[in-house]
Formats: sequence, structure tokens, C-alpha cells
Amino acid sequence: MTAFLRKHAWVIGLAVLLLLLLGVTRMIQPNFGASGLESLARAALPFVFATAGMTVVVIVGGIDLSVASIMAVAAVLAATLMERMAGVPAVLIVLAAGLAMGLINGALIVLSRVPDIVVTLAMLFVWEGVALLIMETPGGSVTGWLSAATRGSFGIDLLPQALVITVVCIALVWVPIRRSKLGLSIYATGSDELAAFRSGVAVGRTRIIAYGICGLFCAMGGLSLAALTGIGEPVPGPYLMASVAAVVLGGVVLGGGKGGILGPIIAVFILRIIRTILTLLAVDPNVTTIIEGVIMVGVVMLGTALTLREARR
Repeated sequence: MTAFLRKHAWVIGLAVLLLLLLGVTRMIQPNFGASGLESLARAALPFVFATAGMTVVVIVGGIDLSVASIMAVAAVLAATLMERMAGVPAVLIVLAAGLAMGLINGALIVLSRVPDIVVTLAMLFVWEGVALLIMETPGGSVTGWLSAATRGSFGIDLLPQALVITVVCIALVWVPIRRSKLGLSIYATGSDELAAFRSGVAVGRTRIIAYGICGLFCAMGGLSLAALTGIGEPVPGPYLMASVAAVVLGGVVLGGGKGGILGPIIAVFILRIIRTILTLLAVDPNVTTIIEGVIMVGVVMLGTALTLREARR
């Protein structure tokens, strides 16, 4: 038990912090209950998927600046397709498109040997342009069951359906990968690429697949965004910086090779509940945005400092 607590101390600490923040929210707003938790889970849904994708890429030792643009492509593609065909085929096409966009990002990085931050910055504009080609202005529609899936509770009032969907979707993708040879290869590549190569790991292929997984999660984020709004939005949302901040706050080392996916997910809810608290305190929305930005920048700077400190050892 002691070893378990020591190994997962950071994640446990984040969970405790989240519970404390929920308690503070309840103190500020006594009526905060099942409906408040549902609103929180629904608002966090696209952020969680963006963070999950970013987590996989950071673990493999990279970064993807195009996550928000991929989500925009997925959202407008879903809203366009669902006007013309049944929901399930449209969902599958969107997921396949997200996976393909991620694989393209990874292949360009591996084949060109250009730093991932440069390639994904360029692809940010490429995917943003693709989203605008598909749909110039917000529009389209999504099937009713997709929107309904994010509303209400699952079984009990305090278990939002959006939270269940998040956990199930991420677990279906990540748990099998994490327990497979591919999962070990992702961590090995992020920890020490040269050592992984010498150990027989197909480093290039592993990095490409990691970016493909990121694209798949971003497609899920785009679907959730379309489900929440009921339309497609071609302009990327504020998911890039938020996902990086959540990854670092969640205990994933920016240099790669260390961390898991649970911590960043909890971190997303921490960042969202902070916004909720500021809103309940009637803080000016512009000031709220500034505070959120300061928190995100501070977290990323702290993570970078810790990574550099580890590298010097």
C-alpha cells in the first residue's frame, strides 16, 4: 500500500485537490449539485479529449500544436456528414479522418526530421484551412442521439453521462495500448530514443502511431464539441494551451517517458472548476481569462523548469 501511494502520490494529490475545489464550490454556491457536476463534465469534455491526445504525444517525447485545428476539422466534418447520412457511419468517418491527420503529422515529423514543434505549427494552419474549406461559417447539424449522449446522468444523479462517455472512450483506446508492446515502445521512445532504438524499438513507427492516437483523440474531441453545440465550428477553440497546461499539471514530464493519462484528465477538471469558482464569485470574465492564462503559463513554465532540472542530473 505504501509503495502504491508513493508511486501515485501526484495523481492522488490532484484528486484530493479536485475534491477540495468541489467543496469550495459547494460553499460558494450551496445549490451546486448534480446539475452543476453535469455542466462541469460537459464543459470539460472537449478539453479532456484534447488533453488525452496531447498526453500521448508528450509521453513519446514530442508535442502537437495542431490539436485544436484537428478538432475543428472533426467538428465541421461531423456536422456536414450528419446532414447527409446516418450518425454511426459519420462518426466512424470522422474518427478515421482524425487518425489519418495524426498519422500525417507523425509521418512528416519522422520523415523530414524537422522538429515536431515546427511541423505541427505548420500543420495547425493546414488543418485550419481544411476546416474552413469544409465549412466557411458555423453551421450543419448533428444527430439527436449524439447530442443526447452528453446530457443527463448515468444511473445516479452525481454521475454525469458526459463523464462516463469520456472515461469509456479513453479507456477503450488507451488501456489496451498501455498494456501492449506498443505502450512500452511509446514510453521507451520518450524516455531515451537512442536506447530504445538499440533495444529494437521501431522508434520512427512508434512516434508516427503516437501522433495517430493523438489525432484519434482529437477527433473524439471534435465530435464532442459538435455534440455540445449542435453545429460545426471551423475556427479552432482554446484547447492547445489548456491541454499543455493540463498535461504538465497532471504530472507528465515534457521531456517524455514519464507520466500517465489519469493525472492530466483530473487536471482538466481542476482547471475547469477554477473557472467555475471565479464565475460564481462574479469575477469579471476578462479578469477570469487573465487568471486562467497566468495559471496555464505558470504551470507550463514550472514543468519546463523541472524538465531542464532533470536533464542536468
